[in-house]
Order: sequence, then C-alpha cells, then structure tokens
Amino acid sequence: MIIFFKLFNESVKMAWNALVANKLRTILSLLGITIGIMAIITVFTLVDSMEKNIKDNIQSLGDNTVYIQKWPWDTGAMQEWWKYWQRPEADLNDFKEVQRRSNAADAVVFMASKSKTVKYASNSAENVSIVAATHDYNRIKSFDIISGRYFTMAETSVGKNVCIIGMAIAQGLFGEKDPVGESVLVFGRKLVVIGVFGVEGESVFGNSVDNQLLMPMNFARQVMRVDRQGSNPLIMVKAKPGVETEELMDELRGIMRSIRRLKPMADDNFALNEISLLSKSLESLFQILNIAGTIIGGFSILVGGFGIANIMFVSVKERTHLIGIEKSLGAKNWFIMMEFLSEAVFLSLMGGIAGLVIVYVLTFLASAAFGVEIYLTLSNIITGIGISVTIGLIAGIIPAYLASRLSPVEAIRSK
Repeated sequence: MIIFFKLFNESVKMAWNALVANKLRTILSLLGITIGIMAIITVFTLVDSMEKNIKDNIQSLGDNTVYIQKWPWDTGAMQEWWKYWQRPEADLNDFKEVQRRSNAADAVVFMASKSKTVKYASNSAENVSIVAATHDYNRIKSFDIISGRYFTMAETSVGKNVCIIGMAIAQGLFGEKDPVGESVLVFGRKLVVIGVFGVEGESVFGNSVDNQLLMPMNFARQVMRVDRQGSNPLIMVKAKPGVETEELMDELRGIMRSIRRLKPMADDNFALNEISLLSKSLESLFQILNIAGTIIGGFSILVGGFGIANIMFVSVKERTHLIGIEKSLGAKNWFIMMEFLSEAVFLSLMGGIAGLVIVYVLTFLASAAFGVEIYLTLSNIITGIGISVTIGLIAGIIPAYLASRLSPVEAIRSK
C-alpha cells in the first residue's frame, strides 16, 4: 500500500509537469471531461433540487390527506375527460355527510377558491387567490401565522367578515404598516385582517399562502357560489394517526357512493385524489430528465475520454526512454502500468473537479437569480468524482498496457 501511494505521488508529479509543459493541449483535452461532468451533474442537481422542492410542496398540501373532487389528478385518466365533465361538484352537503359519517377522518374541510382583486385605500393587489374554508383548515394545511391569529370557532360559525392575508399582499397593500386590525375590500365587502401568513416562497403547485387571502366559508357563501366549477370546490380529509391512506380512501368511497346514491355496478361520479398520485406522475418525468442529462453529458465525456487517452499516448511516447531505464533497474510491468494509470486518473479527476466547481458556482448564481433553492448534494459530488475516475481508468488502460509491455533495450535506444 505504501508503494502504491509513493507511485501515485510520483505519477501526480509527472502529470502536473506534463500539464505545465503543455498547457493548451492539456486544457483542450480536459475540456470534454469538464463539460461532460458539468452537464451530467447539473442535470442531476436540478432534478434533485426540483424533486426536493416538489416534495416539500406536497407535504404542505397535507400529509396522509385525501381530496374529494370532480376531476382526478391522474393525467392518464384525462384522456376520457368527457366522463368527468358530467360529474357533480363537491358541495357542502357532501362535506357535512362525510364529516358526520367518517370514523377514520381526523379532520374534514370544505374549500373553494377564486382569483380576485383586493383593495386597501388607493392600493390594490390583483389576481389574489381568495380561499374560503371551513374551520379545520389549519389542521390540514401547513402554514405559519407571524402576526395576528387564526379564526375562532365563533367567527367561522357565524361567517364573520374577517380574513388572514399572505405576506405578498400585506407588503403590496400596507407596505411597512401592520395590517392586523385594518380592513380590505373584496367582492365589494369589507373584511378585517386578523392575521398575516409567514413567507412560504413560490410553490410548484401554485398553492403558496404568500398571495392568498383566507376567509371563513360561511362568509364566502354570502358573496360567491362556493359549489360551482369556477370556485374549484373540494373536500379535504385527513386520516387519524395510525390510519393508512388506503383505509381512509376505502371508507370515503363507500360514504360518497352512499351520499350520491350510486347503484352497485355504477362508476364513481367523484375522484379521490392523494399525494402519491402526484409523486408517481412526477417520477417518470425525473427519470426522463436524468436519462437525457446522462446521454448529453455522456457524449462530452466520451470526447473527453479520447482526449485523456491522447495525452497518455503522447506521454508514453515522450517517456519511452525513461520507461526503458526504469525497467532496466528492475521495475515490473505492473509498476509501469500503475504509473500511467494513476496519471490518467489524476488528469481525468482534474477535469471532473473543474466541472463540479463550475456546477457549485452555478447553483449559487441560479438560486440568487430565480429565488429557488438549488442543492449540489454530496451524492452528486461523489457521482461526479466516480465518473471521472472511471473515465480515467478506461482512457488510460491501453496506453498504460502498451507502456508496460515495452522492451527495456528498445525503449532505452528510442532516445
């Protein structure tokens, strides 16, 4: 092992001297490895970051939660969209019956939403997501209230004209002023702001609370039709601790079929959606992106591998006399082979590390420019280094083998 490290150290020194002596040739040869590693790791990093952000967004939708809606989330099922178009929307009667009959539900919420303009004095915020929900909304949806409070049971029961607004709305309408206690105008009616959501950031599914105004369902019924398609009505049901989502869905299917009075052989006229449907739909997308990145980067790495092999062939030719001297002094074939293999791995590793450094810098620039967190994970760094070492071994094996098979006499005479 000590001999190996000494050998690797000498090979690194020789490789570095070759780099310094032939800067342009080396840079051009290593460019392929650098670009290839950069391309592959960039795609892996983007996919991993996207996957993490999406999973975080999915968790904010409510863990172990089932959504009763008219339309399914399964994109494959939408090929028969006309079947779903005729379905009735979820309504308050469905909500009340599910809430009354379900034994597996920990919380049941009816929710509707529309986009409207919100005004305060001379200021206005356009395309605000107006969300109306029943009282247990905070038990299913994950959010923080940094100023003020959530609705009381009395406020939701009587339909009090109160609301909670997102940070983007608060800053757009009130600036530095505390919005709590102030009144905003929505649907031509005044609502008193009793709370402000904490900053959540952009959401892949567009459900961020930053641009959201939440109001009690019983107030919303006075100003909008909450059971029409334009209001996107749905029922959210969260399972009790220890109850699996499949068990909850089986119970809800039976309850909804009973509510809708469907015959035993009739198809469901409602959709039971769960988070796993989104995850499964996105898994195939992530796989395609990973494959595409691997193919694109693979071509660059292939070119880079030929570049490394070219350097090694030239190195063997330039050091043929030295190889002869080493062999005449007793150096074994495996020693010569390991010497050039180590040099090839070092050269390839330099290109790979350069690519990883570029990716690392790009993650900071992209995160700052787009406001989305992008992560260069340890696993991707290890992957990049592993690919670089592998390419170095593959590219250097033939030149190293040829160097190890040289005749000592002929090698010494080659000078």
